[in-house]
Amino acid sequence: ADRGFIYLRSEYPDAAAVLAEALAAARAANLLGADVLGSGRAFDVELRLGAGAYVCGEETAMLDSLEGRRGQVRFKPPLPAVAGLFGLPTLIHNVLSLAAVPDILAGGAQAYAAMGTGRSRGTLALQLAGNVVRGGLIEVPFGMTLRQAIEEIGGGTESGRPVRAVQVGGPLGAYLPASLLDLPLDYETLAEAGGLLGHGGVTVFDDGVDMAEQARFAFEFCAVESCGKCTPCRIGAARGAETIDRLRAGIEPQAARALIDDLCETMAEGSLCALGGLTPLPVQSALRHFPEDFAPAPAASAAS
Repeated sequence: ADRGFIYLRSEYPDAAAVLAEALAAARAANLLGADVLGSGRAFDVELRLGAGAYVCGEETAMLDSLEGRRGQVRFKPPLPAVAGLFGLPTLIHNVLSLAAVPDILAGGAQAYAAMGTGRSRGTLALQLAGNVVRGGLIEVPFGMTLRQAIEEIGGGTESGRPVRAVQVGGPLGAYLPASLLDLPLDYETLAEAGGLLGHGGVTVFDDGVDMAEQARFAFEFCAVESCGKCTPCRIGAARGAETIDRLRAGIEPQAARALIDDLCETMAEGSLCALGGLTPLPVQSALRHFPEDFAPAPAASAAS
């Protein structure tokens, strides 16, 4: 390979400026260019700004975007390692993998693997957000509990009210109740609890949250961000939001609940990528842990 690309969402101008400066410094140090460190080998990196589509986090949609086309998920095979960007073999790494490389090279693999727990070794980047005093980006060894991250690092809820739910893994992650706050943050434990670690997003909600509204948001988010290529994602998400509205309005609630389950199964099994395939996770976790929020709203009393 003699070409590399960094794909960045255009909503992050500060990150774009930092990356452009870093690339310029690397070229000045002869770490990038036509003759890297006098080795006779060429390698350069180009920063590309995407239009902001969430689905371009999926590797093949990102490749379409890099090629100047609308970001849509590709059928696989072929895998990108066989035929990727411009039809050439392409390796795709996320920023977490690349960020771990300097520590591993500097301290050795054993030192890096000494951090963490079980099969989840090294460090984890978390984005603390939502109803929390100190939000932001943190890096901790795998195995820290949710409670430690929220209370010791995040300072607890900004409202001062008790935590009711935490979404772990980003907008497609599961909603976990306060009873699971002592779960360690690692891939295996969260999977066993019916969740996922995803990209490390941790969004905190206090006891004023409406979890039915959060489940509806998951469907709505998927409908807005879908690339539209596959029917389960494109249609299922829109029908899901409508069906939650019917459930909350008390319109044939048993049929609505059954339809939500059917839609979630179809999306999980039939979607081309993880956008549609993981949308059922926040929906079903909210239904499982917070069923009371999905009861029909009581009718307003008549004016006297």
